[in-house]
Amino acid sequence: MALWFECKVRYDKMQENGMVKKINEPYLVDALTFTEAEARIVEEMKPFISGEYSISSEKKTKISEIFFNEGGDRYYLVKVNFITLDEKSGAEKKTATLILVQASDFEDALKNFLEGMKGTMGDFEIASIVETPLMDVFPANLG
Repeated sequence: MALWFECKVRYDKMQENGMVKKINEPYLVDALTFTEAEARIVEEMKPFISGEYSISSEKKTKISEIFFNEGGDRYYLVKVNFITLDEKSGAEKKTATLILVQASDFEDALKNFLEGMKGTMGDFEIASIVETPLMDVFPANLG
């Protein structure tokens, strides 16, 4: 299972009007440790950044899975409640899970999520779908 780190990169970005603006953008990186996450984000961002930059923050996320879609330019965080039955008490138990979905808009995110969940044996309900500020996601390069 992948371990996802959100890394924020602060750097100077040239605006369309020619002005330089300091920005702080979040990215998601698949890594085993904070050290590896920092090294991966630096490596991934090198081609896009010239000049000074810094990693302003790093944090582990609770994202359990990502449904990629090449046509999508945004990332939506879907909170899903998996519903199980407690055999002793007979009560319903809900377990929340976070899944990131790449999509072009909200409707596309819902469609891509449901497509990714096809074949799931358990019952689930969508608690929320929220657009994230993530700029890009860098999975592990295992090849």
